[in-house]
Amino acid sequence: MHIFDIDTALDRKDDNHFSLALSDKWSIHNSANGGYIMALLARAMDSGSMGNDRPVRAAILTANYLDRCFHCPTEILVETMGESGNFLRKQARLIQEGRECIRAMGTFVKPFGSSFETAYERGPEDLAPWKDCIAMPAMPGYSLFDQVDLRLDPVSAGWMTGRLADRSVMKGWIRFTEDRPIDLPALTLFADCFPPCVFAGRGMVAWVPTIEYSVNVRQLPESNRIKGIFTTKFISNGLVEEDGELWDEAGNLVALSRQIAKYHPSN
Repeated sequence: MHIFDIDTALDRKDDNHFSLALSDKWSIHNSANGGYIMALLARAMDSGSMGNDRPVRAAILTANYLDRCFHCPTEILVETMGESGNFLRKQARLIQEGRECIRAMGTFVKPFGSSFETAYERGPEDLAPWKDCIAMPAMPGYSLFDQVDLRLDPVSAGWMTGRLADRSVMKGWIRFTEDRPIDLPALTLFADCFPPCVFAGRGMVAWVPTIEYSVNVRQLPESNRIKGIFTTKFISNGLVEEDGELWDEAGNLVALSRQIAKYHPSN
């Protein structure tokens, strides 16, 4: 079994109550990556929603990060908020030691009998080929990069050697280190694996903890490697936004994301 499936496995107590031990293999600076946590919440909310033989291909997921999560026993409580012919809406709360750390809402798109038009007004930004991109180095406390193979376009990687870009854009390629198809929980992980965009234009000058994180999954990818493009345009009032796009190698837009984070300069 793939390590991602092991580390997102849930012990079902009943239809709306799950328990797990939060893994330390998906960490950023020794804290559980927010995308990994979102993957857990997505799996809990999606569990049994559409039937085991009908994987969810589209969903809108939003989480508010209320408190820091630790690598300890964890509970997820799920509530169905409403259901219609096209959508199923749920809420999930992640609890540790009696503290509510994360609250999320998910809108799951039910499979339709008919197809819909696909139209893009533009494609993804130009991105260097996989072989020309720069791999994220192994770093103590950053176990996430042992599990995902993230390669940054050279224009986004200069901050690692003191060369800053004129735009806060972080783009590159991502896949699991050990090959695995990319499903909905994996997309919620991948959309939060890239370094903060502000590093490209400003360097590692600030702590950027996530306050709110949303992922809009449009379809599952047709490849096990996808490209990500993330941009930041505004820093104000101690807040910074990050808008993301994930595309598969067939040219399909598979997900959009937005994060709001605190911008806390280190000096």
